[in-house]
Amino acid sequence: MIDLSKSSAASPQVHTVDADPGTLWSKDVAVAINAPPDSDTSPRPEATWPSEARRTGVCGVVSPRVLALPGGGYRMYYSQMLPRPGHPAGANDYDNASTRILSACSQDGQVWVPEPGVRLAPQEGGAGDFRVVSSEVVPVGDGRQLRMYFECCAGSQAVTNSIRSATSSDGLMWRMDPGVRVESKGHNYAAPRIVFLDDGRCRMYLFDRGQGIISLVSSDGLTFHPEPGLRVAQDGAYDTLCAFAPEIVRVAGAGYVMYHAGYCRASRADILRAISSDGLNWKKDSEPVIAPGPGGWDAAKSSEMCLIRIPGTATEAPCYRMFYEACDGTAPNSRGVWRIAAATSVSE
Repeated sequence: MIDLSKSSAASPQVHTVDADPGTLWSKDVAVAINAPPDSDTSPRPEATWPSEARRTGVCGVVSPRVLALPGGGYRMYYSQMLPRPGHPAGANDYDNASTRILSACSQDGQVWVPEPGVRLAPQEGGAGDFRVVSSEVVPVGDGRQLRMYFECCAGSQAVTNSIRSATSSDGLMWRMDPGVRVESKGHNYAAPRIVFLDDGRCRMYLFDRGQGIISLVSSDGLTFHPEPGLRVAQDGAYDTLCAFAPEIVRVAGAGYVMYHAGYCRASRADILRAISSDGLNWKKDSEPVIAPGPGGWDAAKSSEMCLIRIPGTATEAPCYRMFYEACDGTAPNSRGVWRIAAATSVSE
């Protein structure tokens, strides 16, 4: 969670909440961001379409990341999946799809309006016609700039890829930082997440495909050094195939809470939870907090997510909103349309 309404600076305050978001969540009946229909495979970034338009998974939207803005309201960054030239299956053949990073804005965290312009195209991000995915946007220094970390993949998920970064003064126009942040021969990395530490450094949590969630630390946000061990291993009933995409909040006086995606098989993904006192050693909950289905947008998969805190009012207590990528499983092999869905925390 990145809450710039608490602090515009690179500080642990942007992740810190007063209370644990908990384990009970109520799913919305409508999606937050819908996929383009099959009829619009070269859409304008700000385009919207009827919910009943035909969608078979050719196009999709994934990897939501939301910032609470200093002046109020929210901005969501997300990746839009489209067919790559010569590969009409699009997102249903993800290794051969193209993605770009777009954004949407909201005043209340409920209604989202896609913004004009592409935040980052794959060609700008170093991925050619392939994919830039899983954008993590955080403040730099005193907050006069933002930095976006993202996965740059110029091929299938089996090839070596990298985590790269770009900076912006307004959150809309981005300029690439030189070099790469994380890259290692034979490794495929995904879903970078940043947590600021009390000593001024930052920690990046990162999915190392085939291993689980690892972490690295940096004193400048550019050069990262691996920390020993795994933060989350792929050894539970719900994440034996894949444990990735952590979303982390720091609960004041009570350590850390992580929500992460888990695949027990290629056809199913759940949203899981873990707790830690130090951000390094994590204890998993035994059951998912959000499971796919029954039916609907997430009939097959509930995956990569983010959190925002919704302030209370005179009549309503504060709560949390979770945005997550959801797959309806309507295409062969439990693929289908990927959309960005949402859920709201329920008091326990």
